[in-house]
Amino acid sequence: MGSKAVDDLIEASSGVHFSGFHLESTFPSTSEAEQPTTSATENIKQPFVIGVAGGAASGKTTVCDMIIEQLHDQRVVLVNQDSFYHNLTPDELTRVHEYNFDHPDAFNTEQLLCIMDKLKHGQAVDIPKYDFKSYKYDVFPARRVNPSDVILLEGILIFHDPRVRDLMNMKIFVDTDSDVRLARRIKRDTVEKGRDIGMVLDQYSKFVKPAFDDFILPTKKYADIIIPRGGDNHVAIDLIVQHIRTKLGQHDLCKIYPNLYVIQSTFQIRGMHTLIRDAQTTKHDFVFYADRLIRLVVEHGLGHLPFTEKQVNTPTGSVYTGVDFCKRLCGVSVIRSGESMENALRACCKGIKIGKILIHREGDNGQQLIYEKLPNDISDRHVLLLDPILGTGNSAVQAISLLIKKGVPEFNIIFLNLISAPQGIHVVCKRFPRVKIVTSEIEIGLNEDYRVIPGMGEFGDRYFGTDDD
Repeated sequence: MGSKAVDDLIEASSGVHFSGFHLESTFPSTSEAEQPTTSATENIKQPFVIGVAGGAASGKTTVCDMIIEQLHDQRVVLVNQDSFYHNLTPDELTRVHEYNFDHPDAFNTEQLLCIMDKLKHGQAVDIPKYDFKSYKYDVFPARRVNPSDVILLEGILIFHDPRVRDLMNMKIFVDTDSDVRLARRIKRDTVEKGRDIGMVLDQYSKFVKPAFDDFILPTKKYADIIIPRGGDNHVAIDLIVQHIRTKLGQHDLCKIYPNLYVIQSTFQIRGMHTLIRDAQTTKHDFVFYADRLIRLVVEHGLGHLPFTEKQVNTPTGSVYTGVDFCKRLCGVSVIRSGESMENALRACCKGIKIGKILIHREGDNGQQLIYEKLPNDISDRHVLLLDPILGTGNSAVQAISLLIKKGVPEFNIIFLNLISAPQGIHVVCKRFPRVKIVTSEIEIGLNEDYRVIPGMGEFGDRYFGTDDD
């Protein structure tokens, strides 16, 4: 291939780049059975739904907060039944002191069911924020909630409706002494809701206590776990969290493909993903946080390389038994997005050789132009293939096929990316079961345009600053 043709290809690659081009000609194409036909809403991992019930001021929210804190490496969302109170009518507002907020009819259960159905099907929802001073749910902006691994559904009567109970994988009842609950309620309602103490006591005797006896306490029989003393019972909460972790386990795809590795999520990693996925994030911040995530993925990928045991003498004269790094290593970036991962690889592996592969669609006839510049001895090396987004998997298949054609054993290839669509994972893992894939998050899927969702846009354009904006 002449230098001018190469220059033209590289210049052409500066346009919009999809990491999942549909490629058909240079190498044998993936079979029809491997083509991504799954819609974005199919094969969505079902969230683990936990219901937390109990009397008013029993410590339900405290229990939920402690569970969320301990499940720091999972995506957890809290849905409060209090958000689904009905708006009071003008007539009810004139007699608000006679309105029973602890009766099942006070809640808009149909709206709650609709919200939960959307969350369970991987859709983001807007949850109202009820104003206990005006007794309306449309005074404040709604809270945007995204699909999560764990949904905590909390409320005094969350076990009352069998349709809501059926949504739950685990049901917890927080059992706290009535005197303690009353003391907490007085403090909460006077401070947070601006109510008079006399009004609080009057409401408690007229509505709260009778409702607890008639509606809340009878639902205790539906609980899988009963927590005495609420948030003070740390042993019970620790056991619950252990059970939740056991149920959640690995990502479903990791159970299917032993060559797929997802780095352990933390709030730091989730925070960085939030920033680079935000369409409003500046180029400077996008590059900064993308580089941090890429470094984590590269370090994790290096951990899958073979090692040899090595002993060294420390400055104290002691012997330390450790390991020696793999020496025969190189990186290969898929132009152009993959080049964003080169700096992190160089920072981890001093003097590493890095090759290039360009996979580009020319026009609408499906003809492919492939440019490759790889180390001459690549067949004797372990290869880290770099491309930040695994979409349809077609580009990855072409790149891996080229490496194998150059003599690289399949088991010597580690494919590193930031995000992966399930469709692409299926395609690559089925075609190359001995190639390791290391990623930081698995996405919902692909949309009708074969773009990864929720995704982060055109990675190369955002990283190198060549987007239209």
